[in-house]
Amino acid sequence: MLYTTRTTLLCTLIVGLGACERGAPTAAPPDAKTPTPAAEVLIVPPTLGRPLPGLSPAQRRQFEVGRVVFQTEFTPETGLGPLFNAVGCGSCHEEPVVGGGGSNAEEGGEDIEVHATAFHAGSETAQCNDLAAVGGQVIQKQLTPAYSEYTHLTSEPIPAAATDSGHRTTPDLFGFGLLDAVPDGEILALADPDDRNGDGISGRPNRTADGRLGRFGRKAQAATLREFNIDAFVMEMGVTNPGNQTEQTIAGEPLAPGIDPVPEPEITAQQFDATDAFVRFLAPPPRGPFSIGAARGALLFRSIGCASCHVPALVTGANPNRVLRFQIVRAYTDLLLHDMGPDLADICLGQALRSEFRTEPLMGLRFASAFLHDGRATTVRRAIELHDGEARGARNRFLRLTEFEKRALQKFLQTL
Repeated sequence: MLYTTRTTLLCTLIVGLGACERGAPTAAPPDAKTPTPAAEVLIVPPTLGRPLPGLSPAQRRQFEVGRVVFQTEFTPETGLGPLFNAVGCGSCHEEPVVGGGGSNAEEGGEDIEVHATAFHAGSETAQCNDLAAVGGQVIQKQLTPAYSEYTHLTSEPIPAAATDSGHRTTPDLFGFGLLDAVPDGEILALADPDDRNGDGISGRPNRTADGRLGRFGRKAQAATLREFNIDAFVMEMGVTNPGNQTEQTIAGEPLAPGIDPVPEPEITAQQFDATDAFVRFLAPPPRGPFSIGAARGALLFRSIGCASCHVPALVTGANPNRVLRFQIVRAYTDLLLHDMGPDLADICLGQALRSEFRTEPLMGLRFASAFLHDGRATTVRRAIELHDGEARGARNRFLRLTEFEKRALQKFLQTL
């Protein structure tokens, strides 16, 4: 993988310090419960869910207004639906605090979604259809009462045009504004699509239809945090906003009169901007207590190859917002696509093939209860064991570690 000298030195310093077939699925993929050592008590730091330090008074006010909108529960009379997955942002982004991930494992998987796309392999090129013409890749699992009565359905069916479907868990949003502020060049410098250095890692960027670098979403399909938030309102709650005023309907069919009583957009620009500010200025999780065992685990993390994709730190660039400018982001991701092998493959999206996924950021890992993109792993160790494709070498080196070394690596990951 091609690293810039600055990034290589930075990652070394951080680690040295220890910083371093179509059928629609009906449930999350099964996974045998892996016995784990006695669970440590999870301590939620008081700073989790707070804004980045240094906001201006106006930014802090907008952040707090956004928190209110984020926790608002919408109704059909205030814009919910007619198709939706949740009644509000905070209904899924709730653990362990507002802005966190979903309660995917312990609560029976109620925050796990179904996504679907169509992949068509041609003689020279392969094309991915995100099914935008029939509602997009997010398959909503609820209908408002009026729409349900009209369609005689209780959830959106997977479109007939889909060739593949898969599950998605709810990610936490901590530090996303900093990831948005990382320059494209910082990410592209880590790409090695032809594996010219021969390390088996060939990360490549995803691109939007207009050629911009993608970085948000499990397939890195969204180029900016603002676009990610714009579409989340519509795809998850059916709440239109100034950036996206197209209601989601079954098969893209027009709505009958009276089914959607609120005119578009269903939230104002001020409400959306405040919510966007709330997500943008959420601070990354503070690091957990660091022990000698965790320090040894940090070295193992690098030596077995995890850091080749889960790059310990990225650096933001020049930015109009002072709090986002030239900051080190200890996110443990390169924001690139990597082939994870056929067993994890599900949908395509943009230029991402079925088996390709963006490297998941590991900041906040200790607060998660389900792992991998679809929550099939109930422990971090099981998630590592399920890595394949470009990650096969690192996985196999992990499997060859002694039990003492594996526990040290887990202690390090429990600090993230």
